Amino acid sequence: MLAHLHVKNLALIEEIEVEFGPGLNILTGETGAGKSILLGSMQLILGAKTSKNMIRENASYALVELLFQVENEKALETLKALDICPEDGQVLLSRKIMDGRSINKINGETSTVGQMKAAAACLLDIHGQHEHQSLLYQDKQLAILDAYGKEKILPAKEKVSLAYKEYSKCKTELGSMNMNEEQRNRELAFLEFEIKEIEKANLQPGEDEELEARYRKMSNAKLIVDSLQLVHNLTGYESKEGAGETVGEALKEFSHVTQYDPELTPLAETLTSVDGLLNDFNRELSAYLDELTFDEGEFYETERRLDLINGLKAKYGRTIEEIFTYRKLQEEKLEKLHKYEENLQELKERLRELENILEKKSDELAEIRKEYSKQLEQKIIQGLKDLNFLDVNFAIDFRKKKNYTDNGTDDIQYLISTNPGETLKPLGQIVSGGELSRIMLALKAILADRDEIETLIFDEIDTGISGRTAQKVSEKMAVIGQHHQVLCITHLPQIAAMADSHFEIEKHLQGTETITQIHVLKEHDSIRELARLLGGAEITPAVLENAKEMKELAQKTKKIQDLNKIIDHILREDNLCDGLFSLIFVPFGFAVMGSVLWQFHSYRIS
Repeated sequence: MLAHLHVKNLALIEEIEVEFGPGLNILTGETGAGKSILLGSMQLILGAKTSKNMIRENASYALVELLFQVENEKALETLKALDICPEDGQVLLSRKIMDGRSINKINGETSTVGQMKAAAACLLDIHGQHEHQSLLYQDKQLAILDAYGKEKILPAKEKVSLAYKEYSKCKTELGSMNMNEEQRNRELAFLEFEIKEIEKANLQPGEDEELEARYRKMSNAKLIVDSLQLVHNLTGYESKEGAGETVGEALKEFSHVTQYDPELTPLAETLTSVDGLLNDFNRELSAYLDELTFDEGEFYETERRLDLINGLKAKYGRTIEEIFTYRKLQEEKLEKLHKYEENLQELKERLRELENILEKKSDELAEIRKEYSKQLEQKIIQGLKDLNFLDVNFAIDFRKKKNYTDNGTDDIQYLISTNPGETLKPLGQIVSGGELSRIMLALKAILADRDEIETLIFDEIDTGISGRTAQKVSEKMAVIGQHHQVLCITHLPQIAAMADSHFEIEKHLQGTETITQIHVLKEHDSIRELARLLGGAEITPAVLENAKEMKELAQKTKKIQDLNKIIDHILREDNLCDGLFSLIFVPFGFAVMGSVLWQFHSYRIS
């Protein structure tokens, strides 16, 4: 579950830290107090785009940190697959925004936005104000069904996707072969010309590099001769200015004095070595100059050969090896064209085989989807009845697409009837915004149980509802809170009254700045906030009394839900008598026991 939220320098938020608890966490506050900013901070962890405009004025950065206490085994397995190891069962996701760029970290280690998004997706699920509108799109409806039956549907989808890939590849190849005789003849002539041109050149591996080195040498022969001749003169013995002649003279002078001081002998030997090295160098350089010749015919032939190779490179590849590879591909194409009719027939047979495989896999996927659709229909109907759809019918209509896709051939549509005697019709033709919101709530509850996501966040799920329906939604939220941690932003007192933890988001002036803060409400403060939601600007004693009564009724409703949960557990016991006997010792007191027995009696009668 989400244990801790830390936000700093984000829009109107200077800095807030919140400790969330298990069950139903309710967030309320005046319109414009900053509830959407708080939700937006969590969406940043889920990969929402960042902007420097998010950073609080006069601040250099914004920071969002979410600390999760992970206990769910599936979530732990998913995190492990992402190479994320919780420390003491905790995972810290943080995102720091600086001038439009962001630094993302998981447990202190830098990560990509994609990695953080994948990690957050298995830890929490956010339902925003307008997400229910996506239910009107059939692709979204199919995605919901696939998510519900993912154990069998996802493997079947993978098989369809692979079959579709092979089918599409074969179909594309067949399309590329669709040519008349004139086109084939042109293609044959073109391929034969390219292959012969490459073969005629008789290229050798590494030949181009050798020719380029030779060409550089010959094209700079005069510069080489002039430079080496100068070096020969400067280091030789032919002139007094030559280094060899100068060193020889120095050696003669040195020999006159070495007999007077033995310590000069090593220096004389060094100078003798220098003289010998210069002599060897000058002799080898002279031999190189004698052998250096310039053959205009050889130069022309080298230049012509290089032009030929470079021309082939421009058309067929950057290197001789790439030219060879190109020739091989063209030879394969040529061979296929020579066997065009034979290959065409084989490809058509192959396409028919692949189409049969794809159709079979698509039909298998459709059957699995239909199997799960029946389960999902019943769960949605029950979920909608829990949300005050008194006489509702729901079905998933299957139709087959004309064309194959990598997602099968199913074209589904959610159909609903919300009044007695009404025929089933598509969602968009029947339901209002408030009804769509409740349908999405029912679906979220169903999918959350299957995905076992620990934390669910609902942003103003109460849009377009009131009265008895609001009460039903609040009871549904409380039921979901028994199995998940729920964070709910709401304006409805019926939902707020069900809170296990109630938080108020408020905006106020601090000097010349406007800041948003959040704090947990104690019971009497929670009742006062309920009164504000009930009565608006003026909170009278009557409104306060009404709020207190609403809170007490909410708590009674939750106790009944707890008792129903216990009874369900008893009914699942192998021995009902043992289950009832063990319940006697639960410290609820005799009054609670009476309620339990009454609930049990009602359950058996029903």
